[in-house]
Amino acid sequence: MLKNEWKNVGRNEICPCGSGRKYKKCCLKRQTPAAVDYKRYYKQKYDIRLKDPGEVEKIRSAGRLVVSALNDVESMIAPGVTTNDINRLVHGIAEKSGALCAPLNYRGFPKSVCTSVNEVICHGIPGEYALIDGDIINVDITYILDGYYADASKSFFVGSPSPEARRIVSASASCLLAAMDVLAPGNTIGDIGFAIQSLAESRGCSVVREFVGHGLGRTFHEPPQVPHFGNKGEGITLVPGMVFTVEPMINLGGADLFIAEDGWTAITRDRKLSAQFEQTFLITDDGYESLTPYDLSPFIG
Repeated sequence: MLKNEWKNVGRNEICPCGSGRKYKKCCLKRQTPAAVDYKRYYKQKYDIRLKDPGEVEKIRSAGRLVVSALNDVESMIAPGVTTNDINRLVHGIAEKSGALCAPLNYRGFPKSVCTSVNEVICHGIPGEYALIDGDIINVDITYILDGYYADASKSFFVGSPSPEARRIVSASASCLLAAMDVLAPGNTIGDIGFAIQSLAESRGCSVVREFVGHGLGRTFHEPPQVPHFGNKGEGITLVPGMVFTVEPMINLGGADLFIAEDGWTAITRDRKLSAQFEQTFLITDDGYESLTPYDLSPFIG
């Protein structure tokens, strides 16, 4: 068993070996503990469903569709394009591919994709707004394909970006890269948050606290939650088979936000720019795999 996880086992908790007995009456006093049944232990302790290779392949297939759609969106971004135009494109790709758009009707969300422009942090609802030169827009796509979810987003420049737009987009992309550097068995969710928070604050930016990454598989949001701030060594230990998103929302100004009257759109309280990048990750035996892979380097300047 991974060292950090042994440290967190309480005497009265179910033993990680899968015996069904309490730890104090099972492996606590054994010189050589029994092998750990991670799948059973993580489900019992955290309600985290570790994915088997067949499930991973289904998420990977959904992820390929998400990345392809993001590439198509990137090709259409230009002044004059409306956020409803983006919604129609994303929805149409799903229909042609036998997929479903996870946001549509999720807890009443009225559209198939989230389009968040400038000071909108996340959950922007597509409408008749026409993009103008200098805008930045985050497009967040989640598809369900063959019963499994994949989730990713990118922030795009519209026309010629301002120095402030370049700065926040670069900071957000860099934060996701920093998180990727610590995605490995034995590290913790706190390590992910620490890496993101440290980099963002070193750039004079702030990290949104209210929205976090999440597990996914056969449902949109599963445990664990993955905050984009935190302390090294704290939180759940990463083990192979975990699948979750990392999606740092980074603000050029303060971290405070408010929710618009539509009940969804999250906006920076100081109205300064916000940007986000997101991918879905699998923890592997020796590191990680992005199940929605795309190159972050063009966004880092």
